[in-house]
Amino acid sequence: MNVIVNVIFAVQMLAALVMIGLILIQHGKGADMGAAFGSGSSGSLFGASGSANFLSRTTAVLASVFLASTLALAYFGHARLAGSGSVLEAPAAAAAQPADAASAATAPPATPASGAAQIPTK
Repeated sequence: MNVIVNVIFAVQMLAALVMIGLILIQHGKGADMGAAFGSGSSGSLFGASGSANFLSRTTAVLASVFLASTLALAYFGHARLAGSGSVLEAPAAAAAQPADAASAATAPPATPASGAAQIPTK
């Protein structure tokens, strides 16, 4: 099961990085208007209209892969902690044990018994 989680995590990271690259390559909607008035060139690698279709469809597919891998990782993460009941309870239970040990180590010394003589302080 650990191998499956690692493969899904690798797919998620790869989809995220490629999706970031594709989004940065795409032109905004206002880029064509600037090219129409002579402020830039409208040439692109995939042609005038083909680039928008190819890049936007590839981005949509990668977004779907990213969403599916995120849901799969959440499912497998919850399946690992099925005995604890909640994802949030497991870290809280693990953090409570060292806190109790630390508070016992720094606890103030016990007060003397009621019959013992106490030294007054000024």
